[in-house]
Amino acid sequence: MWFFVVLLILILIIAFKTIKIVKQAEVYIIERLGKFYKIADAGLTIIVPFIDHVRSVVSLKQQTMDIPPQGVITKDNVTITIDTVVFYKVTDPAKAVYEIQSLKKGIEYLAITTIRDIVGKMDLDSTFSSRDAINDKLRVILDEATDQWGCKIDRVEIKDITPPADIRDAMEKQMNAERNKRALILQAEGERQSAITLAEGKKEAAILEAEADREARIRRAAGEAEAIKKVAEAKAEEVHMVYDAMMKAKPDEKLVQLKSLEALKEVANGEANKVFIPFEATSALSSLGAAAEMFRPDKKRSKRNQIVDATDNIDIQDNIIDTDNNNPNNVTIEG
Repeated sequence: MWFFVVLLILILIIAFKTIKIVKQAEVYIIERLGKFYKIADAGLTIIVPFIDHVRSVVSLKQQTMDIPPQGVITKDNVTITIDTVVFYKVTDPAKAVYEIQSLKKGIEYLAITTIRDIVGKMDLDSTFSSRDAINDKLRVILDEATDQWGCKIDRVEIKDITPPADIRDAMEKQMNAERNKRALILQAEGERQSAITLAEGKKEAAILEAEADREARIRRAAGEAEAIKKVAEAKAEEVHMVYDAMMKAKPDEKLVQLKSLEALKEVANGEANKVFIPFEATSALSSLGAAAEMFRPDKKRSKRNQIVDATDNIDIQDNIIDTDNNNPNNVTIEG
């Protein structure tokens, strides 16, 4: 009875030592008699009990390593604290186990020394503005250094850069001063642009006003010219109509002389003291002057605007009756 119990226990122990189940994204490093034998992939694996054994279980998934914050001195002698995280993945499990004692410790120490080397060549402002450059340099250097360990560095990210308290205060004051400067510059630029815009608006308004005034004057002049033209045409038409009416009436010589006298009456009413009378009208003036003299009251007549008959009994030398040399038919009577 005890024999069967012991035998069953031995069979279970042997089965446990022989049958291995490897999980997904993991591999087993199998050694035989203390020497590397094979890499067992995911699934069921059979090994020889008491001869083969599992040296290590290696994960093939991408892993993260949080590097502890490190104090780093910049090129301008400012001590800052940098917090970094590394993303890596094992590509050769055998190298990761046999080429280095601890893969994680090796990556951590290598990352710390590389960060100090890169940041030590940069000043404080460049450190804050060049995170991407620092990340790329770190990734390249770590990837080359860990390739012999069967590891690939996918990404390196700087989580935080913390300067000392006094440097933070100085940076905040500098930032506030820079913001105030930019605000004043923007305000001055806005006022300048506003003044330019107002001046351009006034200029445009003056130009438009001048153009409007010029256009108004042109239109007014055109209207006046058109009005003058219309008036001249109307007067010409009037003269033409009068002339046609006179021609149709067939006036005789007496009617013409009578109209001439009516015209002379209008001329004599003016302020001029000289009147030019056609010589042919003197005969009519003689009879008319005699008749007017009979009915005029006995008062002193004004010599101004007076029409004198060339045949009247007035001394020609006293009234200075001149004959126009250019037109002998015109007689000038001077009051």
